[in-house]
Amino acid sequence: MSESSLAELLRSRGLRLTAQRQLILQAVLDLGHATPEQVHTAVREVAAGVNITTIYRTLELLERLGLVTHTHLSHGSPTYHAAGEHQHIHLVCRDCGAIDEIEPELLDPLAGRLAAERGFRVDIGHVALFGVCGNCAGTPQPDGPGGVRNHEPAGGAGRHHER
Repeated sequence: MSESSLAELLRSRGLRLTAQRQLILQAVLDLGHATPEQVHTAVREVAAGVNITTIYRTLELLERLGLVTHTHLSHGSPTYHAAGEHQHIHLVCRDCGAIDEIEPELLDPLAGRLAAERGFRVDIGHVALFGVCGNCAGTPQPDGPGGVRNHEPAGGAGRHHER
């Protein structure tokens, strides 16, 4: 998002664009998937005076504005990423902490059933499934249809890559 677009969005909500807000949004965009602590580390490289409380408050604001979203990939802090990013479901290995991604269409039958039977709409951007990966189970799986393999250790910042 350009600086002028962000400024317009904030002004339309009665807020102003601050250097800290711009830096925090840019850090999320640059890191791809990052915890507030990882965003804090990236922002402090440019602006040493930004504290972690400001990071948390700004991430909450950016989420209310629809610019970022979060998911919980571990027991720790949520992981934030850009809201406009390609939607995907996270697969988190409880043994090694690796994170893979799969296409959201794999949940379409379940999401459709929940909508029809309960009026419930699944927020794919927040879905994380926990289990044991093929490597830890001793049965590594090849890339399958609709699958996106990443095997990234949990807690590692950085954009998930489709292979």
